[in-house]
Amino acid sequence: MKLYEICFSPTGGTKKAADMLADKLTGEIRPIDLTDSETVFSDISLEEGDLAVIAVPSYGGRVPQPAAERLAAIQGNGAKAVLLCVYGNRAYEDTLVELQDIAKQAGFRVIAAAAAIAEHSIARQFAAGRPDEQDREQLHTFAEKIQNKLDAENISEPEIPGNRPYKQGGGAGMVPKPDKNCVKCGLCVQECPVQAIDLHNPKEVDGKKCISCMRCVSVCPHYARKVNGMMLAAVGMALKKSCAERKENELYI
Repeated sequence: MKLYEICFSPTGGTKKAADMLADKLTGEIRPIDLTDSETVFSDISLEEGDLAVIAVPSYGGRVPQPAAERLAAIQGNGAKAVLLCVYGNRAYEDTLVELQDIAKQAGFRVIAAAAAIAEHSIARQFAAGRPDEQDREQLHTFAEKIQNKLDAENISEPEIPGNRPYKQGGGAGMVPKPDKNCVKCGLCVQECPVQAIDLHNPKEVDGKKCISCMRCVSVCPHYARKVNGMMLAAVGMALKKSCAERKENELYI
């Protein structure tokens, strides 16, 4: 059995949680990076005996559009799938059930799912440091239960919460821009999952393409990309109440 980690993780939080889950499953991890805009995902084909951990962040309670499109192009061919959606301590709403539908349409068989918490990618004061050691222990224990289910050849599908039709997706809104520290090194251009940053002038950003994933902010070696301070403060105020208490991982098997 091959173990694939299929992950859309622009700022690393989703991958961190996915690693915690995959590390305790049997098999050498084979990564598939859904943030790579150059990969031809339709060329990727799994086999029936394989297992995939499919992990995405929740953007406004939905699967990010590029992640949905790229996952849908992969040929699951009956491979078993463990779904993971990661959110910044507010709510994941319809993300997990949408991910379930996309995975099944791509030919995967869903045997387990989880919603985990990671540091908010925009308002980073919320869920700071997560997933933490407590999360690691929970995800490791859950992975052991998944492995036991696999060993028992039980491929039943869990009940996953969410609504169909899904909630309406929102626009990006928070478009990072460079400041005076930008040296036009081009790393943000290379790393942008949706090619929203101009190849010849990294200071130019296509706001219609940008998905506010904050990848460019997280990878910039000069800390030169930022979102508007007033907008960031407004987001923090809007999230303060809903993100005040620590939320726990939700596990479905």
